[in-house]
Amino acid sequence: MDLKPTTPEPLILQVLGRKVTPRPPVWFMRQAGRYLPEYRALREKAGDFMSMCFNPEMAAEITLQPMRRFPFDVAILFADILLIPQALGQAVWFEAGEGPRLGPLPSIESLRAHLDSAEQHLAPIGETVRRVRAELEPERGLIGFAGGPWTVATYMIEGRSSDRVAARTYAFKEPEALDALLDVLVESTARYLIMQAKAGAQVLKLFESWAENLPEDVFERIVIGPHRRVIELVRAAGITVPFIGFPRGGGALVEGYVERTGVDGVALDVQAPADLGRRLQKKVAIQGVLDPLLLRAGGSALDRRVDQLLEQWSDGPYIFNLGHGIILDTPIAHVEQVLARVTGYSRP
Repeated sequence: MDLKPTTPEPLILQVLGRKVTPRPPVWFMRQAGRYLPEYRALREKAGDFMSMCFNPEMAAEITLQPMRRFPFDVAILFADILLIPQALGQAVWFEAGEGPRLGPLPSIESLRAHLDSAEQHLAPIGETVRRVRAELEPERGLIGFAGGPWTVATYMIEGRSSDRVAARTYAFKEPEALDALLDVLVESTARYLIMQAKAGAQVLKLFESWAENLPEDVFERIVIGPHRRVIELVRAAGITVPFIGFPRGGGALVEGYVERTGVDGVALDVQAPADLGRRLQKKVAIQGVLDPLLLRAGGSALDRRVDQLLEQWSDGPYIFNLGHGIILDTPIAHVEQVLARVTGYSRP
């Protein structure tokens, strides 16, 4: 009897299992969104942004739009990192042209009291995952995600996107209060990711978008520690899907992050040097690091950088991606240019 699988394992799962594939899998952070005309058309018909995230039919369609247009190997759930604060009882809304706004930070007691109801509030996101997985080809992977606890906390503390000075000052002046907030976010984030994995997400990712400018001891306390605890809680629930961590701006601290969090892969930002990637590949898969500005600029410089990244890291477990999210006015032709080069690559 032939017991071999009838469909190939998604490339991203092979790479996160530390296999070296003939070419790296490719996907882009923010690959579903404003640079696509089909997204903009749907956005005009929709209500506010948060309503789109909580509409499984609409969110699934947005998740799948880039998969229909491009040969990406991986889809990533269309959602937002600020769904958790809203589920925990903090007011969250988006101002047109300005970005997210949050109401006053609730008390820790109030946040804790919302932990159970938050799971029900976030249930539509699980339905989105189920819809996407049902439609997505089996050889293409699906990533679920959440914001890193520190990054989410910065929005909750400051009430908007900013330079994070107030949040970082809070980390020094009110360490016990911040730790209490992070503890609630760790618990809520773990429950949210468990739900996504049970719904069909094959990879889970933690986006710590504001990990830069943190001293080593603070980085250990508010980035490494919370990520490790999230992963431990998810694993304790019997979830075995691989994790990718993205401590953007972590620089040299990324090596310690990999050693102490339990991630299976680490996303690197645009500044990551070739040697750092090679060292990390001895322990985990790496992802990144194409500059989104270069993707927007295009031309021969883009080709050269894509070739350089393929050559320097494809001897180890590597996922081709950007070093941060795709920029909204990026020409579609430039995305096609990169994908043709990556999908046509074959490791010597």
